[in-house]
Amino acid sequence: MTLLALGINHRTASIEVREQVAFSPTQLESALAELRALPEVREAAVLSTCNRTELYCATGSGGEGEILDWLGRFHGLKVEDLTRCAYHYRENEAARHLMRVAVGLDSMVLGEPQILGQLKDAYQSARHARSLGGELECLFQNTFAVAKQVRTETGIGRNPVSVAYAAVNLASRIFGDFTRSRALLIGAGETIELVARHLHEAGVRQLTVANRTRERAEVVSGPLGGQAITLDAIPDALVEADIVISSTAAPLPILGKGMVERALKKRRHRPVFMVDIAVPRDIEPEVGELADVFLYTVDDLQEVIEENRRHRQVAADQAESLIEHGVGNWQHERRIRSGGELIRDVRARGESLRELSEEQALARLARGEDPEAVIRRLAHQLTNRLLHRPTVAMRDAASHEQHDLLHAATTLLLDESTDHSR
Repeated sequence: MTLLALGINHRTASIEVREQVAFSPTQLESALAELRALPEVREAAVLSTCNRTELYCATGSGGEGEILDWLGRFHGLKVEDLTRCAYHYRENEAARHLMRVAVGLDSMVLGEPQILGQLKDAYQSARHARSLGGELECLFQNTFAVAKQVRTETGIGRNPVSVAYAAVNLASRIFGDFTRSRALLIGAGETIELVARHLHEAGVRQLTVANRTRERAEVVSGPLGGQAITLDAIPDALVEADIVISSTAAPLPILGKGMVERALKKRRHRPVFMVDIAVPRDIEPEVGELADVFLYTVDDLQEVIEENRRHRQVAADQAESLIEHGVGNWQHERRIRSGGELIRDVRARGESLRELSEEQALARLARGEDPEAVIRRLAHQLTNRLLHRPTVAMRDAASHEQHDLLHAATTLLLDESTDHSR
């Protein structure tokens, strides 16, 4: 069997192609069943996210072409189109790739943690579909162990490298307990949506989203149990807000110094953390002069992000080293498992030959033949049957000067130090 990883990702395929190749949760069970049913496929698992679709398989020699053909048929795509953006890895490279994916080294955002959870879901789906065997089970277990070690021993996931997460991270330095903080988010685009999600995950439960249209604000705030308002309601919302993060496409500032001053008086000068992610700015620069306001701009966040990216790169280098060690462990376990399978096969063949010889000997005894002659024939017959294949192989090895095979035969068949028959 050969370990194969085949797929597409954000580096090799456009979002339009990735959308077509993605597997929905409802498709996954049937996809795994079809994939496992291919003649060359012994085991299979499917990882499908917004940025990648990857198939991990234990296959025969012709597995790659067969799997690519199947992937095209399943999604109604031409194989030629898939071939142009697909990549594949075999054996050690496949194991190394999966481990790099698991720790976020192959992600759009270096070190992002979500991919590990998605990979664990893919593993569970494959187990549920009974499409895993010893090969992939060993690979996934080693991969999860490496990912845990990387997360524990390096700082790859500790430093934010997105604007949205950096904004929330800065806020956490001022408000130790988010559960008692109130947040006002201005705008309802993708960045604010991410900010809202990060704040909610960090413990903020009182969330207000202000937008030009209330409907769009409700799309962002609704799933998180927040409140939606229009821009003209901002002055009142500002009075209650401990955290203000703004990202709109407005040509002029939305929050002026006067509006914030009036809100601070009503707040009795309780501090406010503000982040202006917009370009052009949503918050007048003069707001930062107020004593109870901590105002940061997108440039401040970029400095934080760049510094964190450098920290993550150092951690990524450490992770690569741990991955190499993990690949080595996987190879070692694989060799041991392969040896165990060979031992089982050899013993099964020996048992089969013993049973055949035993049945024939018992039949001769039942016919009244001389017991001593039967035993001698049994010993001779069993010896010949057990040694026939090794003898033919050694003759062939000698004729082709395959000295390594002859040396192995000497060790396995003639080394008296392992002979416990005496």
